[in-house]
Amino acid sequence: MTDTIFIHGLLIHARHGVMEHEAEVGQRFVIDLELSTDLGESSRTDRLADTVSYADVVKAASAAFAGKNYRLLERAAGAVAEAILASFPRISAVKVTVHKPHAPIAALFHDVGVVITRSRAAAKGAE
Repeated sequence: MTDTIFIHGLLIHARHGVMEHEAEVGQRFVIDLELSTDLGESSRTDRLADTVSYADVVKAASAAFAGKNYRLLERAAGAVAEAILASFPRISAVKVTVHKPHAPIAALFHDVGVVITRSRAAAKGAE
């Protein structure tokens, strides 16, 4: 059985981008997370110890995302996925969406970004 914990709309100021001013000034990014895990035990026990702390996930994701400047959103999203899988053994897979609503694109647009999905099984297969 796989259940999902989600965190949508996490706002983080970071300095990611290819343009020089993006690394200097930074901008606001929006992150959505979907965490695959088995919530069977916690749905019966009502104990935080039997699930994953949303606050701890936000802390780990924020640190991974803003802790280093990346040129590509793909790498920034990958860093978030790697940190979550490394920090939370109960999570079997993570879907990370990074929105960059103020990307320096010469066009009118609502949003741009990337979506990546990483799983513990795929990581083991790469070893």
